[in-house]
Amino acid sequence: QVQLVESGGGLVQPGDSLRLSCAASGSLSSSFMLYGVGWYRQAPGKQRELVARDTGGSTIYGDSVKDRFTISRDNAKKTVFLQMNSLKPEDTAVYYCQIVRSGVEYWGRGTQVTVSS
Repeated sequence: QVQLVESGGGLVQPGDSLRLSCAASGSLSSSFMLYGVGWYRQAPGKQRELVARDTGGSTIYGDSVKDRFTISRDNAKKTVFLQMNSLKPEDTAVYYCQIVRSGVEYWGRGTQVTVSS
């Protein structure tokens, strides 16, 4: 089994920064570097949306987080990061980590990010 554990969420004020981490463990079918990785979020009453995705060859960001968020990865540590700067109240959501390879997806349980003054 593969497990993803997110961390780094919390309550911050508008304009602050947070860095989320997602650590993968368990029996990956391939080297972690071959997995696509991504962050998604879901706010109350809304659908889950893409925040950022790294396929290994390209990086995609949701329109609302471009130029503020950065996805990165440490393949040796099987960890994915999301650096979030200039946070806004509308960034409040549960943030989920995902890894995918050959159509098989794994998801973490999420970490809450709340941006409020």
